[in-house]
Amino acid sequence: MKIFTYLIIIIIALVGITFASLNAEPVAVNYYIGQKMVPLSLLLTFVLIAGSFLGLGVGFLKVFKLKYENKRLNQKLKLIEREVSNLRSIPLKDNRPL
Repeated sequence: MKIFTYLIIIIIALVGITFASLNAEPVAVNYYIGQKMVPLSLLLTFVLIAGSFLGLGVGFLKVFKLKYENKRLNQKLKLIEREVSNLRSIPLKDNRPL
C-alpha cells in the first residue's frame, strides 16, 4: 500500500513539474495598490489552493449547520418519545355503562 501511495505522489510531482515548465511565462497581476509579474504556473497554483480552502470553509460551515440541526432534532425526538411513553403508561378509562 505504501508503494502505491509513493507512486501516486511521484506522478503528481511529475505532472506538477511539467505543468510549471510549460507555463513559465510571466503574467501581470493587477491589484488595488500595484502590479506584479508572476509566473503563470505560480498564479494558477495559488488560485487553486485559495479555491480549495474556500471550498473547504464553505463545506465545514454546512457540516456544522447540519450537525446543529441534527442535535436539535434529536432533542425534539427524545421529548416526543418521552411524551408518547407517558401517554402509553396512563391507563385507559372506559366511560361506557355496562
